[in-house]
Amino acid sequence: MTGAPGPSVPAVTVRPVHVDDAAALSAVLVRSRAALAPWDPVRSESYFTEAGQRRGIADALRVHASGASYPGVVLVDGRPAGRVNLNNVVRGAFDSADLGYWVDVEQQGRGVATAAVRAVLAVAFDELGLHRVQASTLVHNHASRRVLAKNGFSEIGFAPRYIRIAGRWQDHVLHQRLVDDPGGRPS
Repeated sequence: MTGAPGPSVPAVTVRPVHVDDAAALSAVLVRSRAALAPWDPVRSESYFTEAGQRRGIADALRVHASGASYPGVVLVDGRPAGRVNLNNVVRGAFDSADLGYWVDVEQQGRGVATAAVRAVLAVAFDELGLHRVQASTLVHNHASRRVLAKNGFSEIGFAPRYIRIAGRWQDHVLHQRLVDDPGGRPS
């Protein structure tokens, strides 16, 4: 899937992550560690290594094989620059998933996350046939909230002490995008 580039937005694509992406993603994570830390759970040192990324990707691909996720890699000009995932895919009457994403500190503020979310929404709605994608953001994560708003997400609630981020339980704003929301499917 491709996100349409704007004037300052590089070519952004999303595809399923491969174990072979581990070295590149590890390098991006090491470079972006301080920038991502306020928005992430506390991570073990091994998470930032190539071996840790290989294990995490292999685990994600096993979950994907069961139909319970879509583990994506964000590519900028063909090179890994982050992750975008549809987690906790629930079928049946719900047909829903949770969205998660992060991008390289060197790509932040360039529209990369917005394009990656747009691309994974096309996967969610057109390929996976989902009805709903939910995302949660820290209340003070205004950049992520803007990414979701630009992709047609609506704020639907507030969840106190929802997820342990940066070592403490923190409040989140809940967002959703429905397949039939105004504006139609992502292009």
